[in-house]
Amino acid sequence: MGKKDIKTRDDVYLLVSSFYKKVRKDDTLDPFFDRINDWDEHLDRLTTFWESSLFLQTKYYGNPLEAHVKADNEHGNKISEFHFGVWLNLWFQTIDELFAGETAENAKRRARKMGTFLYLQIFQARQNS
Repeated sequence: MGKKDIKTRDDVYLLVSSFYKKVRKDDTLDPFFDRINDWDEHLDRLTTFWESSLFLQTKYYGNPLEAHVKADNEHGNKISEFHFGVWLNLWFQTIDELFAGETAENAKRRARKMGTFLYLQIFQARQNS
């Protein structure tokens, strides 16, 4: 039996929570996430974000750009394209382990675009500060 596609909020939660287990074990990325005190709330928020992004039915209230700029500032403007590459590779790896299908591929495309956008905006914020 093959892998199923991402179809429900529970699927998105499985993806997000599995992904962040990897992030928290990764020496390159974990230091940027040490500021998160309530992981249950964070995972729920990110599940809503990705559910909104993938299914366009749920409304996400939050500002990912602001959160990433703040994290970059708190870590001495050290977030680089390398960090986004590691993040993206772990995201792809997690998707490939758990899912297959059009929504899974869309989750990869959206993550690639989002990573590029966030990195460029972080870089621009550094220039403006």
